[in-house]
Amino acid sequence: MDFLRNGIRVPSRPYLFYDVAICLCSQCLRKIEGKIIIQDDQVFMVKRCPEHGVERVLIADDVEYYKKSREQFLKPPDVPLHTNTPILHGCPYDCGLCPDHEQHSCLSIVEIADACNLRCPVCYASSGPDRPLFRSLEHVERMLDAVVRNEGEPDVVQLSGGEPTIHPQFFEIIEAARARPIRHLMINTNGVRLAKDPEFAARLSEYRTGLEIYLQFDSLEEHPLRTLRGEDLRDVRMQALAHCNEHNLSTTLVVTLSKGLNDHELGAIVEFALTQPCVRGVTFQMVQAVGRIDGHDPVHDRLTLTGVRKKLLEQSDVFKPDDVLPVPCHPDCISMAYAIKMDDQVIPLSGLIPLDALLEGSGNTISFEKDPTLQAQMHKLFSTNHSPESGSTALRELLCCMPKMGAPSDWGYDKVFRVIIMQFMDAWNMDIRSVKKSCVHFVHPEDGRLIPFDTYNLLYRDKLETEVLDPIRKCDA
Repeated sequence: MDFLRNGIRVPSRPYLFYDVAICLCSQCLRKIEGKIIIQDDQVFMVKRCPEHGVERVLIADDVEYYKKSREQFLKPPDVPLHTNTPILHGCPYDCGLCPDHEQHSCLSIVEIADACNLRCPVCYASSGPDRPLFRSLEHVERMLDAVVRNEGEPDVVQLSGGEPTIHPQFFEIIEAARARPIRHLMINTNGVRLAKDPEFAARLSEYRTGLEIYLQFDSLEEHPLRTLRGEDLRDVRMQALAHCNEHNLSTTLVVTLSKGLNDHELGAIVEFALTQPCVRGVTFQMVQAVGRIDGHDPVHDRLTLTGVRKKLLEQSDVFKPDDVLPVPCHPDCISMAYAIKMDDQVIPLSGLIPLDALLEGSGNTISFEKDPTLQAQMHKLFSTNHSPESGSTALRELLCCMPKMGAPSDWGYDKVFRVIIMQFMDAWNMDIRSVKKSCVHFVHPEDGRLIPFDTYNLLYRDKLETEVLDPIRKCDA
């Protein structure tokens, strides 16, 4: 649009300039300057590398939600008890966590194996049968100790891989984790052993208190599974769920989303999850353009958090827009909705909690909508103080970064249902401002550094630090 200045027609830019960003060049991974612009009801990152030119990447396709996450859902950072690396080269080249990181580890990932019984085409860790490494019990214990040193009482530790359930010392590792002050333990699994080994599932149930199965569940259809995982795993998933239901193993269905492949199934997967007694929720994760990803265009095939949120609301009526909110610890990259299951009803809770309670968690009194029945139920749920003897778990413990509000003994974790949308940045959409707030961290297997998911898979995994990152550091020195 042009305008007149002193009678002279002057051109204006076809977009709204929103912010400056520090980015990475997707080719050389050097830090470069970029800008965030709003154009045609979308948000883009535009950046220029002196060597590799201009890149333009879609960041969000819901401008209102994007602004809300940037401007309203901010809370003072909760930092770790200890940091592990000094500030030498600047973010993201000092990960460990360095003193400049703005968020502690809400979720710490301990990879106990590189070996896997699948070879998924989208594996960010490039795991498979051709990488037969299992870390020793003593090695894993050092990694667990690194998390405890940083966090004191870690909120959630996830055992991952590779495929952790095939580790020959798997249950000894479970015992080692239980011997430490870890509040919740997750098992990140493709479900193959869980499905095919009933004795394994039965033994796992002995540890079910404070344990959750993080079950890979990408699709209800054959084609997406063959594309993402290399084979049709529908029967495996169903048998794994049958064993989880049999033993009341709390389970989250984890869906890796690829644009045009399985993003039409969000509503169907949520509806399916609600029929499974063991399932406490669904996590949707967009493909991260790292590792062994094949046939993915990181610019044109990009799914954004806001795009997935829109599709979820279009495909399911379980949640309304006001229920699917940015998570204050990392609002750019995590969105959450949660609810309580009552008989045949699902009652969303997210939209009933005032923003200041989400940001501050300053008390147990919640203001509700004026429905007297719902108001009475919500008051009963939220106003009762948590007791360690009750057998229920405070929502602050169940749902990271939410206010600490207790639940009475007849409202246990089996009543909770949550949907999480989680975006991990890669070289194309990485914003250093956002990386500093990352709260999902890998434990480096060699030295116990806690490294954000986004930067670990891009710069620190395996030989990447030596082959890719060290030359950048030397050039910047």
